[in-house]
Amino acid sequence: LSLLQFSIESIMVEPANTVGIPLNHTALLKDELDIVIPTIRNLDFLEMWRPFLQPYHLIIVQDGDPSKTIAVPEGFDYELYNRNDINRILGPKASCISFKDSACRCFGYMVSKKKYIFTIDDDCFVAKDPAGKAVNALEQHIKNLLCPSSPFFFNTLYDPYREGCFPAVSHGLWLNIPDYDAPTQLVKPKERNTRYVDAVMTIPKGTLFPMCGMNLAFDRDLIGPAMYFGLMGDGQPIGRYDDMWAGWCVKVICDHLGLGVKTGLPYIYHSKASNPFVNLKKEYKGIFWQEDIIPFFQSAKLSKEAVTVQQCYIELSKMVKAKLSAIDPYFDKLADAMVTWIEAWDELNPATKA
Repeated sequence: LSLLQFSIESIMVEPANTVGIPLNHTALLKDELDIVIPTIRNLDFLEMWRPFLQPYHLIIVQDGDPSKTIAVPEGFDYELYNRNDINRILGPKASCISFKDSACRCFGYMVSKKKYIFTIDDDCFVAKDPAGKAVNALEQHIKNLLCPSSPFFFNTLYDPYREGCFPAVSHGLWLNIPDYDAPTQLVKPKERNTRYVDAVMTIPKGTLFPMCGMNLAFDRDLIGPAMYFGLMGDGQPIGRYDDMWAGWCVKVICDHLGLGVKTGLPYIYHSKASNPFVNLKKEYKGIFWQEDIIPFFQSAKLSKEAVTVQQCYIELSKMVKAKLSAIDPYFDKLADAMVTWIEAWDELNPATKA
């Protein structure tokens, strides 16, 4: 047996039954963490999550029609923002927040006043581990963020407690329906993830990764201003690349500032697949553009003068304008939106201003 061995088990993929699990009254970081949920529908899915999430404050970002009423199960502490609220709070700078796309979730990151953020989609249910136990995804994310990371040396024992860098991001995974791009959805329509890998690892410095925003936690104080999900959806030539874009920006900045990014546990159960034909219309330009975008981020070097997340992000926006605008005018607009995002962030969070 080698030190690289870890647990990979195929399990029956179905969501956990959380009925009867008592409410967690000793929830970790209860007063230091907000849960951000983007949605267009009633949040019935929270009933399943009640034992684990009810002790925390929710920030719900309502996408689409602001006149629609979103129902939230009783007992949850929450604030809800729709497009009218976003326009009222940000004024002209509201243009940096996407509409009709889950990228709108980053408004919740901006208005939060807590140190940590956990964000989850409304089609994500509680997963079961190989023993059949319900997975408290948030608790595992918190453990990931509180345990040091090691981006400068890949640890074959995965995530043991050891001295290292501060972790800025905890990227969780999913069982059941994979979060694939549209072409992969079309060629693998029946594929389901049944493998539960009992491991957490730090993504090495200099390595990009495809970040998924449906099961994600991060230290807002360390990396919050870089968690911008870009301009996507209504009025834009691209969609569904919001979390990917944010992940590439975040990883470049974390590498520069010596911060860690973890991936692996916890798992959630992804309950439904989106329409691949609809997705293809949103993604097709990104599929071509990423052949230039990924090398751009792989070669991006920030200056020694960039010592805060805001300074790093502004430098990155200038690089986007200088090097990616030749691909399509969209990137010139996106670079401007990145600057607007930082300006809006600093207005709402003056204590963190660079």
